Amino acid sequence: MFASLIICLTLPVTAADLISFWDTPRHGGNSFNRLPPDQAYFDALRAYGATWVRLSYDKWQPEQRDFLLGDADDYQGLPAADLAQLRAALDRAHRAGLKVVIAPLSLPGMRWSQNNQGRFDDRLWQDKRYWSQAALFWRDLARELKDHPAIAAYNLVNEPAPEKQGGLAEHAAPGRMKQWYVQAQGGPRDLPALYGQLVAAIREQDPRTPIMVDAGWYAAADAFVYWPAPLADKRVLYSVHMYEPYSATSAPNMSRKQPISYPGPAPYAGQTQQWDSQRVQQYLQQPLAWSDAMKVPRSRLVVGEFGCMRRLPGCRRYLEDVLTVLDSNQLHWAFYSFREDSWDGMDYELGAAKVPWRYWQAIEQGAPDPLVRRPTAEFEPIRKRLSLE
Repeated sequence: MFASLIICLTLPVTAADLISFWDTPRHGGNSFNRLPPDQAYFDALRAYGATWVRLSYDKWQPEQRDFLLGDADDYQGLPAADLAQLRAALDRAHRAGLKVVIAPLSLPGMRWSQNNQGRFDDRLWQDKRYWSQAALFWRDLARELKDHPAIAAYNLVNEPAPEKQGGLAEHAAPGRMKQWYVQAQGGPRDLPALYGQLVAAIREQDPRTPIMVDAGWYAAADAFVYWPAPLADKRVLYSVHMYEPYSATSAPNMSRKQPISYPGPAPYAGQTQQWDSQRVQQYLQQPLAWSDAMKVPRSRLVVGEFGCMRRLPGCRRYLEDVLTVLDSNQLHWAFYSFREDSWDGMDYELGAAKVPWRYWQAIEQGAPDPLVRRPTAEFEPIRKRLSLE
């Protein structure tokens, strides 16, 4: 008995069978910060009641051209300094008691537009040579992170959009989406096939860690509809993002002379539609209907991002309406975003006021974010639910 106890105590700490982490609804936040989050950041998110954080590193200072990729034009291996930065951030999240979902914004042949002079990078969706590089990247990263106790899932890429320059309109009718996929299947715009290749590469190194996959068209909630089947791997989580109606919830709306309000009529898919709690619920039924048809358990569905501009009148009501649907269906979710240090638009702890100049000055100087956060009315729909975790 004592011998077996000693053996158990000396085994390395591993990610274990973490699919069980996702068997009950998990609530968290997104971290898309320009500086690697410090211990206080992770501690604060955990103190609200969050159990996970979706962590992107693409804004961090890279050793070479692109963080962790070296160069998205030609992946050759994980830069050691970048990997060390990421490991240190994971260690801090683990100390805070948070699980982490790694969420790259770039892959080989798909450099995130904000790191690409604002240009959409379509190369991954044109040339399967980049699929092979992306598979090597994920194989390498899984090898390095598979035993880190903070890791709860690998989110293969944030908001892929193979359809964008591939002849399929955003929010097209379900029949049109399925018709498009029949033509795209087997080619470089076949998102499920790419995911299958990346999953296989990860499983060469890591047979257990869950894998999260975003729907196409920037993770739109209606974009799983054309998938004829789920992926073969049973440790896969299916993720959508919720910003619809984007015309109302997004930053460009705030620059209008008269911003589009929520609830109210808003442009969507080439039409003007009434958006309110009923329309939000109707829209979010689409991934639920797909999962039911595919016999994918609700516990494997995630809303990996959702939010609205905090200064928009009606933002609090929008968050309430979205969260009501998510919680009534017992879905996992992560709000966008927690204490972002490069953009204040959806940082709800800042309330509805403009940020002071020192916020932007810190960005220009590469200095830490100087603003103190606190609970606000805008944050309340999220805060009260996190506290129930």
